[in-house]
Amino acid sequence: MTPATPSSLPSPATPCAERERLALALARQAGDLALGYFKQLAQTDIEVKLNGQDVVSVADRAVERFLREELARHFPADSLLGEEYGLEAGSSGYAWVIDPIDGTSCFVHGLDTWCVSIALEHQGQTVAGVVHAPCAGETFHASLGGGAFLDGSRIAVDGTQSLQQGLTGLGINLRVPPSVATQFLGRLLEAGGMPYRNGSGALMLAYVAAGRLIAYHEAHINAWDCLAGLLLIREAGGWTADFPGAGRDLLDGGPVSAGAPQVREPLLALVGNAQPR
Repeated sequence: MTPATPSSLPSPATPCAERERLALALARQAGDLALGYFKQLAQTDIEVKLNGQDVVSVADRAVERFLREELARHFPADSLLGEEYGLEAGSSGYAWVIDPIDGTSCFVHGLDTWCVSIALEHQGQTVAGVVHAPCAGETFHASLGGGAFLDGSRIAVDGTQSLQQGLTGLGINLRVPPSVATQFLGRLLEAGGMPYRNGSGALMLAYVAAGRLIAYHEAHINAWDCLAGLLLIREAGGWTADFPGAGRDLLDGGPVSAGAPQVREPLLALVGNAQPR
């Protein structure tokens, strides 16, 4: 990582930069709030929504309420889309897409691989993103055309390793048939690749941007889990497939594939053979 420069933080002179500065501050504050619950898991209420992978805690709802209240206080005309409370439409052309705790299953089991994810959209384009990992004390952020940073130092994808040499992040969920994930995993292993999974799609995407993972794939992911991470990767010199994809609405989510430039074709070849039918 290269040292931070004054230009690594957005100038407050534009509406977008002002919002990005707020996102950085709020992500850290939200992380502190979530961390308080994390340290008292025995007293934290947990609800299973659909299955053991789709859970919500009182912490998720409290953190999202905090973010919504603060964002609405600063920018009342902005739209808000969050995992727990859905969409509140605004009129400014800006939209916040937030996941208060990405990796809730890890969170409720006492594992530290969870994060706060905040993305900012303007007229349908992601213009800023923050992924904050409280347990690691790491904050990843990016702005459109402004680069990607980890704690103020510029980051870049790993442009040297192949799919066989690097680690490939893998997202797995029950929104698609299990065979889709196992087919992709099998093909990755057959190709000599090495899978990695930590339970947080947002965090694994940030790891791609930081050069820790070479690529990431998930057959279906929600917008609040990935928009910030996808911008991080693009601004770090990587590539991302179109999301949510042709014919899909942002609210529907979709497949996500991303990585360093040199693994684009081999990864897409594996993905093409493991899609839901």
